[in-house]
Amino acid sequence: MTIRDIIGAVAAARAPAIARAAGAGAVAVLTAASLTAQRPEPGSAAAGYAVVDAEAVALTGVTLIDGTGTPARTGQTVVIQGSRIGAVGPDGQVDIPEGAEVMDMSGHTVMPGMIGLHNHLFYTAAGGRSAQLTYSAPRLYLGSGVTSVRTTGSRQPYAELNLRAEIEAGRTPGPRIHITAPYITAGGGISGMTMLESPEQARRFVRYWAAEGATWLKAYTNIRTEELSAAIDEAHSQGIKVTGHLCSISFTEAVALGIDNIEHGLATNSDYTPGRGRDECPPGLWDDATAIDVNGPEAQATFQAMIDADVAMTSTLAVYELFIQGRPTRDQRSLDAMSPAVREDYLAAKAQVDEIGRSPDEFHNAIAYEKAFYDAGGVLAAGVDPTGNGGALPGYGDQRNYELLSEGGFAPHEVVQVLSANGARVLDVFDDLGTVEAGKIADLVVMSGDLTTDPSVIRNVTIVFKDGVGYDSPAMLEDVRGRVGISE
Repeated sequence: MTIRDIIGAVAAARAPAIARAAGAGAVAVLTAASLTAQRPEPGSAAAGYAVVDAEAVALTGVTLIDGTGTPARTGQTVVIQGSRIGAVGPDGQVDIPEGAEVMDMSGHTVMPGMIGLHNHLFYTAAGGRSAQLTYSAPRLYLGSGVTSVRTTGSRQPYAELNLRAEIEAGRTPGPRIHITAPYITAGGGISGMTMLESPEQARRFVRYWAAEGATWLKAYTNIRTEELSAAIDEAHSQGIKVTGHLCSISFTEAVALGIDNIEHGLATNSDYTPGRGRDECPPGLWDDATAIDVNGPEAQATFQAMIDADVAMTSTLAVYELFIQGRPTRDQRSLDAMSPAVREDYLAAKAQVDEIGRSPDEFHNAIAYEKAFYDAGGVLAAGVDPTGNGGALPGYGDQRNYELLSEGGFAPHEVVQVLSANGARVLDVFDDLGTVEAGKIADLVVMSGDLTTDPSVIRNVTIVFKDGVGYDSPAMLEDVRGRVGISE
């Protein structure tokens, strides 16, 4: 049976619409030790998208990019047994269990499920709009091939904790969710963020959210040294981690404080602003940073400090691209997913950016900075960050990151490693996720076409396997059409 046969049969049987799952349920902390199978509950919204749910499945004839950092292999068979990968190898050399559902996947590429390391469950857009995407974000992520996300800053943390519980129970479709607490910063003026006024408050904040189920914290641009130091120390004592969208504290300063991860890359690093004062977020940060020689001693010193301390960098190129003149940021799929009013305002905002936005050369340097960090031996992961003027949607923006990293000179197997295995390493789930290897959880993305020759094939997702269950990608994406930005 081919993939087209399976999707066609299931689509014919699907109800016209799938009801939203309720936002309630017990909270469970997702850790490397508690990665249990998330299989769909019969009759649930999640089950409505399931197109492959056999005890044993064999995908044959695929081009495999396995996430380990080795080049693609053609003519491969991947065997799924239960929720795990049973075997991987050349066609005809892999034992396929008796009674397995064999799917001829010739002409398709398979890669690990993407692990989005900066993937909010809220969305901001042009015109000051903001929405918590409890319905559309999980479908966009999973339908696009993102099987795990870290929220990297929450605005409605209890909505996200409840959504995670619903997904883990198998009632709602969506990726695994690693919850980040509400943002921490200082100085006032930013609605929805926690303004820390003392190290004691920072420690109290960390203890509270660790107890509620958050596994990460995120520091924001104006955080101060004393409060960030206290938050990191308390977080580590609670067994959770800290990342940051930095400015007032530079990358190397944050590394010295013990931070675990740093977001966004070049444009947020104040290491390169001469004369910057302690805890000062310089107004010309972007100009100072993007003018740096990425192969020069200043950049290399930052990289070495991060590498020595095992601090990962998160690439979010898809959201930065939105503010660059002349970039191809009018993806029809994203425009179709937006509500009409949001689409209209986004297109108007993009027309302005094309006249007065940032220089394409600055963007190219930002990509080169990430490539230089990766080449130096740094752990580079990626995420969409569906904020800004709204053009980088959940899932679609993760796919766009593949294309942008490819544009920056990453080979296909390197990009897949960034989008999957490296995220798993940062989240401490690499023993179970991030690569297509025997024994790991069967989180797989199936795409029509050869991703090794055409980066745009990343958009051609047909089936996404999560815990060994194959979900209908086109159906999930169709069900969010016209919703994003105005409803959950």
